[in-house]
Amino acid sequence: MNNAIIRLICGSVLLLTSCTSIGPSSVVRDRFDYVAAISDSWKRQMLQNLLKIRYSDAPVFMDVTTVISTYSMEGEINGHGELAREGRGDTFVSAGFGAQYSDRPTITYQPLSGSKFARSMMTPIPVTGVLAMIQGGYPADIALRLCVNSINGIANDYGGQGNPRVGSPKFHELMTALKQAQTEGGPGFRIMKTKGEQSLMMFLHPSSLQEGTAGRRFRELLGLDLTAREFRVVYGSFPEPDAQIAIMTRSVFQVMIDLASQIEVPAADIAEGRVYNPQRTAEQQRMFPPLLAVHTSPSPPEDAFLAVRYRGQSFWIDDRDQQSKLMLSALMLLFSLTESVSTQAAPVVTIPAR
Repeated sequence: MNNAIIRLICGSVLLLTSCTSIGPSSVVRDRFDYVAAISDSWKRQMLQNLLKIRYSDAPVFMDVTTVISTYSMEGEINGHGELAREGRGDTFVSAGFGAQYSDRPTITYQPLSGSKFARSMMTPIPVTGVLAMIQGGYPADIALRLCVNSINGIANDYGGQGNPRVGSPKFHELMTALKQAQTEGGPGFRIMKTKGEQSLMMFLHPSSLQEGTAGRRFRELLGLDLTAREFRVVYGSFPEPDAQIAIMTRSVFQVMIDLASQIEVPAADIAEGRVYNPQRTAEQQRMFPPLLAVHTSPSPPEDAFLAVRYRGQSFWIDDRDQQSKLMLSALMLLFSLTESVSTQAAPVVTIPAR
């Protein structure tokens, strides 16, 4: 018996001395776990804020600015005993072992408010950002439908409360033509410097000059020179004749208002006047179908892509709805297009996660 206890003590000592640092092994686990948690919470926050806008409530954003995770592991082994000849009653051996492990992450949140809120939410999306989305592979019709109010005075559809607008059939045709031109290998964009100023230029493939092509129809709709291949792109409502493409972009808040108007809500909430109910004709639905499909039910399906609880109901996005998933990720991308460095830090709230 005494030998067994002694062997236990020796084995424990060897075990502790052979332990390596817990730091390196935590990097892989923490990096991916925190990324997954922050991504999931950001998507849920975005969907819940869309629901708040749908119900005429104020959206609130809280950014995760820093994550600091600290670990500690401590061990202790002690033993004492007294050995005597057999038959003696005072013979005894005792051993002790103790260990302590702690994980204390500190997560810092920063509310989106003041000047930062104005920059991120109310500032028009840069024209370069919209064109970069198209150049980067986003469908041209989706980028225009989502981010643009008008092009050369041709109005997009808008379902927001307070200032709803019926989209022009020409805008629908314009989106279709640009999407087709994108499929055929154009348009392209470049920055040109003239007299110390930078100009954003759009150029179309030479084949688009031919009769009946999408590029030619794009020029016709915008009133551009049918023989030109390159046009200057500016921010504004109306361009110089034949020479420019004037794009009036939306703010992120306008984009959210328009998407929120497309969310499905319980019929009882509409009947009782609890929620804004946009009125859309069948022709509007055909030319400008909803970009985001958010369903409502008492409980979400188990395989829902994203689900949140709001006003006692579950609102969710189907995991098979690729367009709605794309719209949510595009909306999150738009925040980075309007973000700039702040000159003054907003107040922060630090909460230790225990």
